[in-house]
Amino acid sequence: MTGSTAVGSAAGGAPPAAELRGITKRFGPVLAVDGVDLALERGTVHAVVGENGAGKSTLMSVLYGLHRPDAGQVLRDGREVRLGSPLDAIAAGLGMVHQHFRLFGSLTVAENVVYRAEPARFGVLDRRAAQERVAELSARIGLDVDPTARVDTLPLGVRQRVEILKALHRRAEVLILDEPTAVLTPGEVDSLFVVVRRMAEQGTTVALVTHKVREVLEVTDRVTVLRDGVVTARLTTAQTTAGEIVEAMIGRGLVPAVNPRGAVRGDPVLEVDGLRMPAAPGASRVQDVSLRVSAGEVVGIAGVSGNGQRELVEAVVGLRRPESGGVRLHGRDLAGLGVRERRRLGIAYVPEDRQGMGTAASLSVADNLALGHHRTPPIGRRGRLSPRALRAQAAELVRRLGVKTAGVAVPVSSLSGGNAQKVVLARELHHEAPLLVVEQPTQGVDVGAGEEIHRLLLDVRSRGGAVLLVSYEITELRALADRVLVMLDGAVTAELDAAEATEEVLGAAMVQAGRAGSPAGSASGGGER
Repeated sequence: MTGSTAVGSAAGGAPPAAELRGITKRFGPVLAVDGVDLALERGTVHAVVGENGAGKSTLMSVLYGLHRPDAGQVLRDGREVRLGSPLDAIAAGLGMVHQHFRLFGSLTVAENVVYRAEPARFGVLDRRAAQERVAELSARIGLDVDPTARVDTLPLGVRQRVEILKALHRRAEVLILDEPTAVLTPGEVDSLFVVVRRMAEQGTTVALVTHKVREVLEVTDRVTVLRDGVVTARLTTAQTTAGEIVEAMIGRGLVPAVNPRGAVRGDPVLEVDGLRMPAAPGASRVQDVSLRVSAGEVVGIAGVSGNGQRELVEAVVGLRRPESGGVRLHGRDLAGLGVRERRRLGIAYVPEDRQGMGTAASLSVADNLALGHHRTPPIGRRGRLSPRALRAQAAELVRRLGVKTAGVAVPVSSLSGGNAQKVVLARELHHEAPLLVVEQPTQGVDVGAGEEIHRLLLDVRSRGGAVLLVSYEITELRALADRVLVMLDGAVTAELDAAEATEEVLGAAMVQAGRAGSPAGSASGGGER
């Protein structure tokens, strides 16, 4: 923190715990945030919501010292602060828990929490003092965390608690939570919200960045809505509705896409039988998984992250070789075939990691829309690319899916998360492959883009395509899937028709085998209904 100056307090009382006044931020020609004011009152939970690209991440990055504003002021307790880095923000009493956790897996909970603020004895880390500090802090806000546990042995919900403890240990009085429920089970979400409310009651100010309107209504006191870099609504949560928030976010009402179900299914498109995969560093074992996905059907895979879903998908698309078992497409055994051959036979794939696997960030939108099909006409002929055909296809796909971009020649890294996801979907849907394998299609995507993505997936079903959908979002699975399989510890432990797959039943099945649906043995025995 390079300095602070008194600016004044809120009329008639104490100033907000943190405040942004007239914040403007440009990235080249793009105006990301335009004169935004935001006041975070002490001891409240304040939601910051908006579509992808609305400016909320930029705004929170300014508050946490990751970006310097082109204009405007950042205030703490009524005094202006100049934040040159997150270290300045931490020194000013600000903390942030990022969507992707920043922990050392090989260290203990206590070692992670006290990192860069370690209690020392004789010049070395005092582990007992660190553990006592973490235990005391954990008890004070109601977190059940073992200070001696290694972080890489903990489930995601507990790792998130470690991130919160780390921020509070650094004396954060204002805590930014960035999409905190993205990979949590319903039970973990409920537990997190209990902790968030308790922190607020004890005086911590929480800024909650989320796309999930239901969560806004459940846990927050106030809401600020952004659209196209400006504030479109300032709401008191108790006096608003989901419809009012959504309309402020996207400029219209939301009509959720829902699977009509009841349609007659066709022949099996994907058949997985007795799939087993060995455990590897950073991977989960897959144990005797069998399933079927028929034409005109969406089959959902539910489960907490890290229970074998990714390994199952990688075996289906050809990224990983199973130890035993088989994968068939329209009855053809795919053993020995790689990704390229499987794509040619009719498997389209939308990976969870759209930045690392789904797109090439430095390449243009047009190039990304051709990846994997750049050798086939009209784009590729005799080993050469046709720039004209490449641009024409890209322009058509951008128009068809409503991708918001400055042009097809700009790098895909310049797009918002929702629009980057649309690029991946546009590419994979363009060739109308009989099987679409899609992981977390709306993770980090706002409600408007999510609605459009859901309709695209149901369009695949309506024209007779088969969809294997992996999602952590129970509401998404319930809206889209004809059947839901639950994975736990690498095995399919429950199979449920859409009517059976209530939030309570699915949530219980995701954390404890045998409490929902079919017994594990029958659930993994074929999946045909």
